[in-house]
Amino acid sequence: MPQPTDTAHHDAPRGLILDFAGVLTRDPRPVHRAWCESEGLLAEAWRATLNDHPEGRRLYTALEIGRIGQAEWNEGTAALLSAHVAPDNLMGRAWANVPSARRMAALARAAKDAGYRLALLSNSFGLEPFNPYAHAGVWDLFDVHVISEVVGLAKPDPAIYQLTLDRLGLPGPSPISIGRPHQGWGVPPTCSTARMTIETCVSDA
Repeated sequence: MPQPTDTAHHDAPRGLILDFAGVLTRDPRPVHRAWCESEGLLAEAWRATLNDHPEGRRLYTALEIGRIGQAEWNEGTAALLSAHVAPDNLMGRAWANVPSARRMAALARAAKDAGYRLALLSNSFGLEPFNPYAHAGVWDLFDVHVISEVVGLAKPDPAIYQLTLDRLGLPGPSPISIGRPHQGWGVPPTCSTARMTIETCVSDA
């Protein structure tokens, strides 16, 4: 089992907190590029629309914290991508071919078998009509689910990390967290969770 990176703390961790995209899935970016090209878009259209376009960022932020649902997000984002992109299940179409990270799921199962309590902590990209967690087959692995649209908070707000610790019922120094540093994962100083980070390029077969 992974051990906490904080060597000064000697208590064995009893919780494992996992992010979703790029951790319990493989890197979605190649799949999104291929999907864009299949839709007649530039390869980087998905990333650019969600991350760089002001309205695209606004819509995605609203989706993450539950101010709009996935169906409304599909409509608005499809229009930003191109007039010829259909909004029907847009999120599901873009994510359908993103593979699950089987080795990470196996690690989670091993942790659970070893007595760790597991938490899924994810900035949401909607639950209906496409549920990414069910699609990846990982929902039932977890004792605790903290999904941003459900709780009305999103990373990197320190409150969502503390909420996860509270729901795990574990003291702050106990859990290990696994996420993606390039997307801002990292438990804020207000939470003393031991941290372990992985890059999305981790080999997974």
